[in-house]
Amino acid sequence: MADRAILLTYRDYCELPDDGRRYEIHDGELSVTPAPNPRHQRLVGAIYRILFAHVRSGGLGEVLLSPIDVILSDIAIVQPDVVYLERSRAGAVSSRGIEGTPTLAVEILSPWTVAIDRQRKHQLYARYGVPFYWIVDAEARSVEAHALGPAGYARAGRVADEERAALPPLGDLVLDAGALWREAAGEG
Repeated sequence: MADRAILLTYRDYCELPDDGRRYEIHDGELSVTPAPNPRHQRLVGAIYRILFAHVRSGGLGEVLLSPIDVILSDIAIVQPDVVYLERSRAGAVSSRGIEGTPTLAVEILSPWTVAIDRQRKHQLYARYGVPFYWIVDAEARSVEAHALGPAGYARAGRVADEERAALPPLGDLVLDAGALWREAAGEG
């Protein structure tokens, strides 16, 4: 008799301990990472503040930051660092978190999450139809925007070093990369 994999569900996820680690379920498999470092958290805060101010002032929807559960399915529960939901997706917000796909998921890379964010979550977000995915890489000093198309994600923009540029889905928001890196270093 072959061993059958046990798929974890949202119910199992709710039973996990609140111990400071970050738990997610990727296609029924548990993913555990340590708590983020200060640089990571500064970047989360900076991205959140920029997106929140822009989205709120334009009445474009809602921006939320982790920890918040994004329940893509009963066997896919993630906690992106920052999420943006356009107004048409506002109904996805519930008492459990976000039930369904956000418009944009933002992940800030940490040394222990590079493979998860660049490969596993990249595939997971594409499979569940998240239209836009940003990867913020403090080491490379870049923010990459990926847009979902018929063949999966394709790079739709990038801002790096001291550049200023708009990234989809918020084409009217100019992101100042230099300010992000200064804030990540605790200088902002």
